[in-house]
Amino acid sequence: MISLGKKPKLTFKINALVDGKTVHGPFADLLDGPTIVSVYMRNNTSACDKQAAAMDKNMKVVVKQGFKIVAISRDTIASHLKYAAKHGYKFTLVSDPEDQFSQAMDAIVEKSMYGKKYLGPLRAAYLFDASGKLIGVIPKVEAAEHGQQLLVAIAATK
Repeated sequence: MISLGKKPKLTFKINALVDGKTVHGPFADLLDGPTIVSVYMRNNTSACDKQAAAMDKNMKVVVKQGFKIVAISRDTIASHLKYAAKHGYKFTLVSDPEDQFSQAMDAIVEKSMYGKKYLGPLRAAYLFDASGKLIGVIPKVEAAEHGQQLLVAIAATK
């Protein structure tokens, strides 16, 4: 995983749902202020739904602390549009089917499901300052507690 204090190369292009609108451009453009990027696997799955709900529940406090939330998964923008509408999520949702963000963060790990091993993104969250420098990491997201994890991580950056 990339070290704290580093600025990862985040110039790859993405599609994102920002303020209800689809945008296309460099991922780095989303880091226009202090930002938390939370990686999850898929919309409409048990743990991921808990993770997203926990972020949403704590979003107002996160914003009061000066951060915005960006959630990133392999899902398509069409899936994100439905997901945000279904749950009323206001945070940015990014489509990253090729795990470019996790590759940039050096956070592709071996996983196992039903005895089969595969590589995938680490379920983690990253805190960036306004310049795009990494200032905090939650290396193991606990889905149901993720909102609280964000607040603890923000406090650690102060």
